Amino acid sequence: MQLIHTYFPDLTETQVQQFESLEALYKDWNLKINVVSRKDIDELYLRHVLHSLAIAKVVSFKPNSKIMDVGTGGGFPGIPLAIMFPECQFHLVDSIGKKLKVVDEVVEGLGLTNVKTSHCRVEDVKEQYDFIVSRAVAVMPTFVHWIKGKIAKKQNHNLKNGILYLKGGDLSEELKDYKTATIYDLKAYFSEEFYDTKKVVHLPIKYKG
Repeated sequence: MQLIHTYFPDLTETQVQQFESLEALYKDWNLKINVVSRKDIDELYLRHVLHSLAIAKVVSFKPNSKIMDVGTGGGFPGIPLAIMFPECQFHLVDSIGKKLKVVDEVVEGLGLTNVKTSHCRVEDVKEQYDFIVSRAVAVMPTFVHWIKGKIAKKQNHNLKNGILYLKGGDLSEELKDYKTATIYDLKAYFSEEFYDTKKVVHLPIKYKG
């Protein structure tokens, strides 16, 4: 939890309490439904919470923004971002129901009112969003295909509407056809070794009506 304080010193009391509650909630639920590996649960703040919040270093979502988290798994990056941006609406989507059960329980345990979940494939979602976030659930061409038609037209941020993707390693081959993609190295924001090869990829997506 000290990590979160270090990199995000301006949290409200409510946010601090919610972030502090994450560990107990996940440890409890992980015993019943395994959504986070044993090693990762012991380093929850380093490997999951702070990693999710890397997106908040790239863009500060404005109030009333709509963000969808595709393949949210145990609720990352969606839940930490929902704590960080309480005035935004988050839609967490996963095709695996048991994972969403944990997400729903964690959301309820935290008292988050700005999160909804859907047990479905992202292709079946009919809404539009300012940004779509995810943690490396597919290669970029596949992901872009999945989220077709789901980016809102109205631009509210300096960063253009589109995808914010948490990825690691060498992305040159995967992104070679995406000339508008911007790669943000997380080692520029976080000093821990875990982030040496981690990145946020921003890919603007044009609205298609």
